[in-house]
Amino acid sequence: MQYIRIGDKECELNKNFRLILHTKLANPHYKPELQAQTTLLNFTVTEDGLEAQLLTEVVSIERPDLEKLKLVLTKHQNDFKIELKHLEDDLLLRLSAAEGSFLDDTNLVERLETTKATAAEIECKVMEAKENETKINEARENYRPVAARASLLYFVINDLRKINPIYQFSLKAFSALFRRAVEQADAVEAVPERVSSLVESVTHTVFLYTSQALLEKDRLTFLSQMAFQILLRKKEIEPLELDFLLRFTVERTYPSPVDFLTAQSWSAIKALALMEEFRGIDRDIEGSAKPWKKWVESECPEKEKLPQEWKKKSLIQKLIILRAVRPDRMTYALRNFVEEKLGAKYVEGTRLDLVKAFEESSPATPMLFILSPGLDALKDLEVLGKKLGFTIDSGKFHNVSLGQGQEMVAEMALEKASKEGHWVILQNVHLVAKWLRTLEKLLERFSQGSHSDYRVFMSAESAPTPNEHIIPPGLLENSIKITNESPTGMLANLHAALYNFDQDTLEMCSKEHEFKSILFSLCYFHACVSGRLRFGPQGWSRSYPFNSGDLTTCANILYNYLEATPNVPWEDLRYLFGEIMYGGHITDNWDRKLCRVYLEEFMNASLTEDELLLAPGFASPPNLDYSGYHQYIEEMLPPESPALYGLHPNAEIEFLTVTSNVLFRNLLEMQPRNALIPEELGQSTEEKVKNVLDDILEKLPEEFNMADIMQKNSNRSPYVLVCFQECERMNILLQEIRVSLQQLDLGLKGELMMSLGMEAQQSALSFDTVPDTWGKLAYPSTYGLAQWFNDLLLRCRELDTWTQDLTLPAVVWLSGFFNPQSFLTAIMQTMARKNEWPLDKMCLTVDVTKKTKEDYGHPPREGAYLHGLFMEGAHWDVQSGTIAEAHLKELTSAMPVIFAKAVPVDRQETKHTFECPVYKTKMRGPDYVWAFRLKSKEKTAKWVLAGVALLLEA
Repeated sequence: MQYIRIGDKECELNKNFRLILHTKLANPHYKPELQAQTTLLNFTVTEDGLEAQLLTEVVSIERPDLEKLKLVLTKHQNDFKIELKHLEDDLLLRLSAAEGSFLDDTNLVERLETTKATAAEIECKVMEAKENETKINEARENYRPVAARASLLYFVINDLRKINPIYQFSLKAFSALFRRAVEQADAVEAVPERVSSLVESVTHTVFLYTSQALLEKDRLTFLSQMAFQILLRKKEIEPLELDFLLRFTVERTYPSPVDFLTAQSWSAIKALALMEEFRGIDRDIEGSAKPWKKWVESECPEKEKLPQEWKKKSLIQKLIILRAVRPDRMTYALRNFVEEKLGAKYVEGTRLDLVKAFEESSPATPMLFILSPGLDALKDLEVLGKKLGFTIDSGKFHNVSLGQGQEMVAEMALEKASKEGHWVILQNVHLVAKWLRTLEKLLERFSQGSHSDYRVFMSAESAPTPNEHIIPPGLLENSIKITNESPTGMLANLHAALYNFDQDTLEMCSKEHEFKSILFSLCYFHACVSGRLRFGPQGWSRSYPFNSGDLTTCANILYNYLEATPNVPWEDLRYLFGEIMYGGHITDNWDRKLCRVYLEEFMNASLTEDELLLAPGFASPPNLDYSGYHQYIEEMLPPESPALYGLHPNAEIEFLTVTSNVLFRNLLEMQPRNALIPEELGQSTEEKVKNVLDDILEKLPEEFNMADIMQKNSNRSPYVLVCFQECERMNILLQEIRVSLQQLDLGLKGELMMSLGMEAQQSALSFDTVPDTWGKLAYPSTYGLAQWFNDLLLRCRELDTWTQDLTLPAVVWLSGFFNPQSFLTAIMQTMARKNEWPLDKMCLTVDVTKKTKEDYGHPPREGAYLHGLFMEGAHWDVQSGTIAEAHLKELTSAMPVIFAKAVPVDRQETKHTFECPVYKTKMRGPDYVWAFRLKSKEKTAKWVLAGVALLLEA
């Protein structure tokens, strides 16, 4: 790991930073005084180097006598060497100055005898010192496991910045944490037990310190990485098996021969069967389907024994099998794995102890609250301040909400607080990017010679992407980081929504019954829109920062409208809540529709005149007091499930599967380079990349010859033009892949200097991800590299078939287009020309057939047959020809062939239909393509709340 030291500052050094820094320092216009004062020291912090440093530290605490004795011995050895050197120099001087026979010089002979005796005496003392040093080193070696564990943990937490740049920890802070862990360890007399106690204390202390700084979604990543690295060091897991578990590369898709496994899961099993330890697992599953089905479909397969002889497999091997068939259970399985290997205390929920965190702070170490959208850190801090006598009323607590023009206010508050021993909270520091460097210098300056009670607290939101991260490393490394997140789950969210009000709120309106009913429904609506965010794109196409301010403002609007009108103005309220207050955050039209449908379901006359079900099994409560509503929630709310939000139970499986995939991708990126490659295999990362590179170059098709293709048909119909456009875009992508891989090949051979882009590409190939330079020129996709490349070859083959004679294929693979909208528009253009209809008065209509692609031999007379679409959130019932409830655990279902044609807007059938959005991938949002009206027997609201959509990629 490369670091750079500037003065007394230390930070990680990457190639970009080093290049910028050297360029600046070489620039004559750069501040000369800074250039003169700055000393650059490139050095490498290795695990061995850190281990040696920490070993000295732990021994100095545990056995200060050993360290003192070692220092004394070292001093004596140096003294002996100096004395011998003086004797030798004196003797040589006398010998060189002697005249005649030196035997006649009595003084010289006596000096020679003295030197000989002294040398012999020193030699005895040196031997004795060496023996003592060996004994001291043996005693010190007893504590090496403690230093080794601490060194390993430091590199684990240091790698967390790869997940999110806000997770940065300094070596200085870690050393202080290590010292504290050693001092707090349970006192045991026997050395082996003491060492075990120290190792456990260091591990748990680092875990607690780091966990409080991580967002909930990243805690399991840290915990898993910590467990894996500890077990790798102890050689309790095989590096090759861990590598397979993290990468899980599935290159080919196989149809599943059993009904309880999807094609994706069966393909994973086939990939698994190629490993020696899992050879024959595919045959066993197919041959003994019944016990395997029972295990796969069990509620918690991670707690059940594997069928047949596979129950004898190790824990890591069980994780590999589970990831193949039930990826949605991997987060639970990893927690169980950590619990079994490290202990239950590592998986128990850790509650934020603000008092303890405060005790660890000082004027030089501010506290940084990492916020979730819509939250602030002020409430908890005010409670703590009140206990310790630091309040806004007393003038000892300064609250500065940063934004335009607040920098000067903050600087004055910091200066005053440092002199008089006050507290300062700087809220939302991420909003003042240009001032952050100044803030870093101010914090350092004011901490020196400041009042001992002086404390600085900051709050900041984590950047959405690493590229948008702006908080300086120095500010992060010197801070004690604490996360502040909103509650999860309907129960916690509903209670939290109600906590924004009190009994006085419930009694303030003259129309008490209506006000209470609508307010509770509003709280449930708020809990729904907030809770849906955790279901990812199926919950909301894009992420929105809904907060309690939206809810309280809506409550005030509700009060004002009820007081001003004789009847409840339902439509006005729904518009104000859904289009202005909550709708003010929403940028996607389909999300706006979802918000509108929620309010139509929760805010109507049934709420006050009749019983209204807010969720299956949960009716709107009767007229109660404030504590009664909280009690009603506790007693009547059904167990947590996607149904409480209007989603299908599959949404939970999809959410957990995505969480699992993200977790493993993060874990893979955190692995030390070449750490998972066994030495006996002798295959480095470069060799693996070279194999992938050669394989892709060998299979990569030639670019389409556009001149030849254009000559095949003089007719430039909309379909033909779409074909040309797709070929041209494919050529650009193929060219980029070929050129970039050829350059990388030369770089790996040493014939070309490796650029940052080439290094990024090498990293992507090693992690089975699509390089960014390819992704920018390609179509949206969520596949790993192997699956993405196979998909690319299929697209090329499809285009190649189409370009043979430029006639429209019998059934068009809509998913295979870079721009599927262009083809759907071409359908409309073709029919508009044929029937002389105005294009702006037309729309696309679809009819889902009962046939598959193989059933068609030629295209329709008008319009086109489409295939390659999948339904998420529901299932297409072929027999009834309508949307139906999704099958449990079937996350996406393949659609039959769809017949698409254009008709005038006034002829479009809208009754008993659901306007279903079509997206390119599961990520939705910007991947929107079109809207197909599909037949439905259920009301539209059911499918809108379930997040039903058609996808072009399963």
